[in-house]
Amino acid sequence: MPSNFFLRKKAKSGSTKRKKDEADVFNKKKKIEKIKPIQEEISSDEDDSGHDAGYPDESSSEEENEQEKKLRLAKKYIAKIEEEEREKNSLDDTREAVAHRLKEEVLEEAGRLQKKTAHEYENVVPETEAILRGHNLSITALAVSSSEKFFFSAAKDCNIIKWSIEEKKKMKVIPYVKKGTEETKPGHTGQILSLALSSDDKFLASGCSNKIINIWNPETLEHLKTFKGHKGAITGLVFQRNSHQLISASSDRSLKLWNLDEMGYVETLFGHQDEVNGIDCFVGGNAVTCGGRDNTVRIWKLVEESQLVFQGHGSSIDCVAVSSFQSFVSGGDDGSLLLWGTQKKKPMFKVTKAHGEDEKSEVPNWIASVTSLQNTDLVASGSRDGFVRLWRRDDDSHSLLPISKIPVNGFVNSLKFTPSGKYLIVGVGQEHRLGRWWRLKKSKNSIHLYSWPNKL
Repeated sequence: MPSNFFLRKKAKSGSTKRKKDEADVFNKKKKIEKIKPIQEEISSDEDDSGHDAGYPDESSSEEENEQEKKLRLAKKYIAKIEEEEREKNSLDDTREAVAHRLKEEVLEEAGRLQKKTAHEYENVVPETEAILRGHNLSITALAVSSSEKFFFSAAKDCNIIKWSIEEKKKMKVIPYVKKGTEETKPGHTGQILSLALSSDDKFLASGCSNKIINIWNPETLEHLKTFKGHKGAITGLVFQRNSHQLISASSDRSLKLWNLDEMGYVETLFGHQDEVNGIDCFVGGNAVTCGGRDNTVRIWKLVEESQLVFQGHGSSIDCVAVSSFQSFVSGGDDGSLLLWGTQKKKPMFKVTKAHGEDEKSEVPNWIASVTSLQNTDLVASGSRDGFVRLWRRDDDSHSLLPISKIPVNGFVNSLKFTPSGKYLIVGVGQEHRLGRWWRLKKSKNSIHLYSWPNKL
């Protein structure tokens, strides 16, 4: 296995490396400021007796003012938390609750917060908030805003629709365009197979079968940029958490990195020996991908410029999702759902025929989509067996335990929880996301919005 899987263009390697280093430094600095406000507060209270009283240092004064501002905002934030907790607890309990909340926020920022919430969904029938119809062909991808106010759907009809979660209705549409006219009228000419929203809801990325990635303003749906470079369909898109670095996966067996702050190309990553069918990202920035019929799942350590190869499926791996900072799940056309640990190259647990098998052919139902609720032990998977299935990840036994199932008729091609876990959004089609092996005529191309009463 090669230690360096990056392809660089010689003429641009120096500038590209500098841009990447500058972006890394900026992101690390930004992250430190968020995670460690307390350390910065200490310096603001120190005695500044070392300065000459007659000749004050202007730059030090400005820095001290900045520190004082941070201290004031930190105190204001802690006071707000205290007020919220005081209504629910006694004085001693309030102090403990505030400390607990601050600790949780630091862990969440580092991607290491793990809440056990799957039991709240166990054997609980969700409410069907809405069944939304607007696409003419199978839904293939979903992207949910961090604010939980809206989400996007994409389909084989080449359209992108923005939906209001609160009003449960269509807000705006990015229509398809005829091939040859995309230069004057932005849009997709091929089936859209992937969507991604940046964590601050500033950028929406969409990728299609015609090798094109489009970047949009999620608020106005204004077209911002078109990226070209892949030699195959764009099968997956993901933003690194808390950044504007986009990673694209393609049927051309490669990944590409794009910097949306500069709207430019960064790197190409090679390693998979077949189509890359799915992609997700850990909080620390490492990506995880599944490589179709090369039967591997790979973790890409972008900073170290290395990759880890995991093997365990018996056939094509079609979807993958991060479950925690040290685990992820994958599904494929052998019908199995696998739980992996980042420290072991073989799966920790395997659910065979997770969605049953076809009654006539006795072939296991392919798993078309997987997702997880961030920072929890809850996992969901979709197929064509008529159900979305919910699972609890048990870290003690390193297993996936079935806890509930939701009736859904059709291919479940995409699944997304909203960040709070209030809603589960399900993208349904008559056909599989990646092909036309079956067509379920009785199902409807639609989006199902479910909610749990105990989570609202």
